[in-house]
Amino acid sequence: MLKGLGGLGDMAKIMKQAQEMQGKMADAQAKLDEMTTTGEAGAGMVTVTVTAKGDVKGIEIDPSLFVPSDKEVVEDLIVAAIKDGQAKAAQMQKDEMGKITEGLNLPEGMKLPF
Repeated sequence: MLKGLGGLGDMAKIMKQAQEMQGKMADAQAKLDEMTTTGEAGAGMVTVTVTAKGDVKGIEIDPSLFVPSDKEVVEDLIVAAIKDGQAKAAQMQKDEMGKITEGLNLPEGMKLPF
């Protein structure tokens, strides 16, 4: 199509690939909003539901933890469960983005979107 224009044909191909990648990124971002994972602490006595983007959507606490003297323990378990959920969410996000960038030979550690 653009054979006589030298490198412009390659540029058109690169632009098309960039547009396709942008569409895939938008789809992946939308998918990450819908994906959830569960973080837990205290052998499941505190659980949190987190989106793949790291937003906390819910917390469940075992009723046996509602003892006034255990207040600090419960607070620590909530924080630990949130951190666990967010770590799992970050891995989910990394896995989903890796599917898009697979085969692009991007430099190690390059973060997307730009």
